[in-house]
Amino acid sequence: MSAASCLLTEDQFLCSICLDVFTNPVSTPCGHNFCKTCITEHWNINVPCQCPNCKKVFNTRPELRVNTFISEMAAQFRQSAQQKASSSSSEQHVAKPGEVPCDVCTGTKLKALKSCLVCLASYCETHLEPHLTMSGLKRHQMIDPVENLEGRMCTKHDKLLELFCKTDQTCVCMLCTVLDHKTHDVVPLKEEYEDKKAELGKTEAETQQLIHKRRLKIQEIKRSVELSKEDADREIAGGVQVFTALKESVERSQAELIDTLREKQRKTEKQAEGFIQELEQEISELKKRSSELEQLSRSEDHLHLLQSLPSLNAAPPTKDWTEVSVRPPSYEGTVVRAVNQLEETLSKQMKKLLAEVELKRVQQYAVDVTLDPDTANPYLILSDDGKRVHDSDVKKNLPDNPDRFSYCTSVLAKQSFSSGRFYYEVQVKGKTDWDLGVVRESVNRKGKITANPQDGYWMICLRNEIEYEALAGPAVCLSLKSQPETVGVFVDYEEGLVSFYDADAAALIYSFTGCCFTEKLYPYFGPSLNYGGKNSAPLIISPVSHSE
Repeated sequence: MSAASCLLTEDQFLCSICLDVFTNPVSTPCGHNFCKTCITEHWNINVPCQCPNCKKVFNTRPELRVNTFISEMAAQFRQSAQQKASSSSSEQHVAKPGEVPCDVCTGTKLKALKSCLVCLASYCETHLEPHLTMSGLKRHQMIDPVENLEGRMCTKHDKLLELFCKTDQTCVCMLCTVLDHKTHDVVPLKEEYEDKKAELGKTEAETQQLIHKRRLKIQEIKRSVELSKEDADREIAGGVQVFTALKESVERSQAELIDTLREKQRKTEKQAEGFIQELEQEISELKKRSSELEQLSRSEDHLHLLQSLPSLNAAPPTKDWTEVSVRPPSYEGTVVRAVNQLEETLSKQMKKLLAEVELKRVQQYAVDVTLDPDTANPYLILSDDGKRVHDSDVKKNLPDNPDRFSYCTSVLAKQSFSSGRFYYEVQVKGKTDWDLGVVRESVNRKGKITANPQDGYWMICLRNEIEYEALAGPAVCLSLKSQPETVGVFVDYEEGLVSFYDADAAALIYSFTGCCFTEKLYPYFGPSLNYGGKNSAPLIISPVSHSE
């Protein structure tokens, strides 16, 4: 048989289904050979039963039995191939510390390739040959080389431990089952091995699943840290912007205060310099007259003195300086007034800057929103891209499905949100009336609607071109410094927050707080009636342009 196998090729021992050497080969009635497991699984999946090779159909599923001749040939071919592969891959070498030595080698012990559970010995390539060629030895159970084969023997009966006692959870020999474990649940070692291996496989799979979940959790935590860092960086940038602007305002106010005080001091100095210059001029004139008088008074010529007196110049005009003085300017209250003015300026500027920073923050959550024609009131006209809506004064013939608003000129977005944060902007320029906000999925869409949070509507509106209201039930009148042309809508689902912004002025219009959301939320658009063309401008969902 060994000689015959050498004349056969590997292809003759391959199953055409698994493309591996036969395992428990069986033959079909048409003469083709397959692994028993392969052909069985093939027929379990494919009906009717058909030969994978010649496509012959069997009306009755053939009873298959293992072809022992082909099985022995395949086993021999497999062992021969393994031996050749082992021989070609590496030369025999002396057993090193930690490697299993051959029990037959005398003198220098070579490394064992296999251990025999029947002979309780390990063999190198040379001494393994009888187990590969002799029919009696080929039936012995071979395993990868292991030490201490005696440990596989029953210490009490000196028999091979080839059974497993499930009752005592221990390995036993054949005699143990007759004597000490007679009434116990005993199974072959291989069967218990397969069960335990399957359990280990299941445990390993569960362990791998736990590892996978923890790796996902690590990724989730890392992503949370990344998002936290992004939020922190964004807040830092906003904070730096605010404090830089405030610092510049303080520095400007300080400079203005110093300039004011110095200007007062300069006026005082200029006034004093004028007085001093005038006094010095009078002193100069008086000194000149004093010199003339002194010179004349020294004359001893009686006639000359008397004749010269009339010709003396008249006394120079002088001012009465009794009431003249330079009073220091009053600085009292200058600093206080400057600080009060600075406080007022900072308060306005701070509110504006904070609103800008807040708007930048919420704009990070911008989403793409389009209008849903299935919810639109029949009087509304939607653009093809789902970004514009206005009232037409003409009712279209549309099916009254449950989602459609039948009375109010309203339409919802296609997109819904049930967690997280989202933001979108709507252009309201040129309109005299409109409604904007978000609604929960289950709101009433038929007949007249009461728009307030209790009924699932969180909205603001414009009426009569100038009247802004938050529909908070009751309505809250809103006093706005300017009329918004673009309204931003921001929702934080978990925080229960709905905020409206004037996107152009970067100003908060109104916020609904403390909301409790339990359903999907849909963006709501109400362009209101046309009013004979007065309110014909559309509501336009605009791309978010991040404020600078």
